Amino acid sequence: MHIKCLARFCAVLTSGVLLLWSMAAVAESGWLQLNMPRGVTAVSREVYDLHMLILWICVVIGVLVFGVMFYSMYFHRKSRGVKPAQFHESTKVEVVWTLVPLFILVGMAVPATKTLITMEDTRDTEMTVKITGYQWRWQYEYLDQDISFFSTLSTPREQIYNLAEKNTDYILEVDNPLVLPVDTRIRLLTTSADVIHSWWVPDLGWKRDAIPGFINDNWTLIEEPGIYRGVCAELCGRDHAYMPIVLHAVSKEEFAEWVQQQQQSTAISAAH
Repeated sequence: MHIKCLARFCAVLTSGVLLLWSMAAVAESGWLQLNMPRGVTAVSREVYDLHMLILWICVVIGVLVFGVMFYSMYFHRKSRGVKPAQFHESTKVEVVWTLVPLFILVGMAVPATKTLITMEDTRDTEMTVKITGYQWRWQYEYLDQDISFFSTLSTPREQIYNLAEKNTDYILEVDNPLVLPVDTRIRLLTTSADVIHSWWVPDLGWKRDAIPGFINDNWTLIEEPGIYRGVCAELCGRDHAYMPIVLHAVSKEEFAEWVQQQQQSTAISAAH
């Protein structure tokens, strides 16, 4: 009898694990876009792997705990004539259920701490960009190239007020995107000129709060050219939803050409 009950419990447990695994696989494939992106930086992939590790640890814990609960409630219910056991606390059991969660937490904390330390290490950067949040736009200053400009939402107001057909990048497009070279370790300084903002591009694997009177620093090294979009992740006021981020990652050669064009434009504007 006990063998049959154990077999049923194992079957239910296996079915639950397979169901959760299939759901995670679907989410990871991007069909339902339920999972976080892997990103285009080494840090973003570390964050993704850490996220999946902790997710599966939580899944296993949940399946085991609820499996034991449902098994006990079903096979030891009163209608089956089962009488409750009479016992008091067990020192061995208390030691076990104290040490097991401790080991699990340590096992999660070690890789998480390693990733956090990596994210905070801004040494050996090759260029620096200062990001300043305003209501409701961003200012980008290339401190090494003496370039500065504002980046503002470029979606027409007619689309926002449903007076025109919306395009693919509705409220995720700007007039002046941030341009950065790939394969370059870049330091990003984040601050604000008014209220708290938060600069967030999911494909980079992190976000940073922009706080008035305070500078947060971080770094990135983008490995793949492309256009990556983000938003202000802090509720910063009435037009919070209209404060997008557009990042163009280009080759080093293209970036050098872009820098030259920007410096020439600045010099012409100053001459006039």
